[in-house]
Amino acid sequence: MLLRFRFAQAFLAMVLGFTAFVAVGLTAPADAAFTIVVRPVFVTLGVDVDVKISSRHFHFEWSAIQPPTPSTKTSGNAL
Repeated sequence: MLLRFRFAQAFLAMVLGFTAFVAVGLTAPADAAFTIVVRPVFVTLGVDVDVKISSRHFHFEWSAIQPPTPSTKTSGNAL
């Protein structure tokens, strides 16, 4: 029982730390050392997330409508 309680405490601490980390990043000014910018993309029903940590930039993109994958196969018989 004690081990389960410790895991629960550690999990709760990680959730609270992550929440604080995201809250600080979202409310930081654009020229701060750490910022998070979330932009909705309405055409593809997606989200663009830019994370800046000092001089590093990370970009994550998610879309509900995936673009078609490029293919070299033809769609039928070409005569």
